[in-house]
Amino acid sequence: MKPLAGLTVLDFSQFLSGPSAALRLSDLGARVIKIERPDGGDLCRRLYISNLELDGDSTLFHSINRNKQSFAANLKNPDDLRAVRGLIAKADVLIQNFRPGVMEKIGLHYDAVKAINPRIVYGVVTGYGKEGPWKDKPGQDLLVQSLSGLTWLSGDAGQGPVPFGLSVADMMAGAHLVQGILACLVRRGVTGEGGLVEVSLMESILDVQFEVLTTHLNDGGKLPERSEVSNANAYLGAPYGIYGTADGYIAIAMNPVDRLGELLGCPELTAYKEPGRLFSERDEIKRILRDHLRTETTAHWLDILEPADIWCADVLGWDRLLAHEGFRALQMVQTVSRGNGAKLETTRCPIRIDGEIYKSALGAPKIGEHNGRIREEFQL
Repeated sequence: MKPLAGLTVLDFSQFLSGPSAALRLSDLGARVIKIERPDGGDLCRRLYISNLELDGDSTLFHSINRNKQSFAANLKNPDDLRAVRGLIAKADVLIQNFRPGVMEKIGLHYDAVKAINPRIVYGVVTGYGKEGPWKDKPGQDLLVQSLSGLTWLSGDAGQGPVPFGLSVADMMAGAHLVQGILACLVRRGVTGEGGLVEVSLMESILDVQFEVLTTHLNDGGKLPERSEVSNANAYLGAPYGIYGTADGYIAIAMNPVDRLGELLGCPELTAYKEPGRLFSERDEIKRILRDHLRTETTAHWLDILEPADIWCADVLGWDRLLAHEGFRALQMVQTVSRGNGAKLETTRCPIRIDGEIYKSALGAPKIGEHNGRIREEFQL
């Protein structure tokens, strides 16, 4: 039995952060009921990250709303709102990511929900928290990345700000919300009372930067200095980075540069023995390494470096990754389907418990697909 079996989660959220948190709770065994508007549902159903769609909804929606049920309700309609309150009375967790003030207008803010069900764990995702000059700004991932300082860590020096290529603030906020909800559920097991769990995209993306922000807070306020050559971390010295080879790329992590010079047959690098020079002369070292690595293939260099226990790796695109036995051994892909037979290949829950891989064949729901069943079961 999955660890969260028997728990009911009401997912009022849209887009990525809140739904991804509800998805992870579902992966771990909770029953997730998605509360959606009858006219269009979750806006993410029409948010495309490519021109792909399945059965009328975007593949993005399908990927983060699998294994959920859908209950369509117009929260401005008294009868629908009464039904939703009935669900709240019997639920364990509620997740919402509306802008501050929206749930207060509807009458489903934490204090109101707690009055209905004192045991409920109420999870909230905002863009920037409920206070301060940013509280009403759109909680959109690129905007949060841009305000957070994150964009000055990727790319090479002189490139200007470079955003992370994924909605990392959204995904981390969702993960942090799950952590808070699970902690509150554990506390509820002891005290019998629920609680309010709040995360924001900004706080989550700041937490992601904890290593480098801590350095900045204690080094006199120096700003990140990205390498001009193969930058992979603005705070690490040579040889850390990705380098072109004769036929592809190779990633090289923290390694003694003089030892690299010996192994690669590059005498110029053997002179860099003092650790301090790996940062003070970072770009010079990386230029030497870059020019040398271009002379042979990736496989040639890996055959030399890997047996010597040098931290390095091939740089795979998705085509080569998906064909690799290392990827296949992880069993990360699953097929989910709707009741009408529409199928989608997607990733599975990355967590294993007691050695068990958690998969579910149930795809994302149609709007209001489970209204009749839920109304009958909960006597709404």
